[in-house]
Amino acid sequence: MSALITREELQVAIEAGNVTVVDALGGEYWARQHLPGAVPLAPGEVDDKAAALLPDRGAHIVTYCSNPACPNSGQVADRLTVLGYTNVSKYREGIQDWVESGLPTESA
Repeated sequence: MSALITREELQVAIEAGNVTVVDALGGEYWARQHLPGAVPLAPGEVDDKAAALLPDRGAHIVTYCSNPACPNSGQVADRLTVLGYTNVSKYREGIQDWVESGLPTESA
């Protein structure tokens, strides 16, 4: 199970530029709205795309999806850990919490 990161911690890490954010919804959801700088990587894509999208297995990576009920962020985080990524956290509250807090998002 991956470590959890709070909205405040994630916001600081994004602003500092020392985290790679992974949108575990991917596809059209990512295109419509995602956290600043987030890369799309849905659970079924991890094995095929992780190495290209996330070449540094020691970098701080944070996964998120829509809200605490969404299992995708945990699935992606767990799979990344199995693949040898050593610093993976999960933003359990997801983009719903981020948006409701008035924080900025991006779209494709």
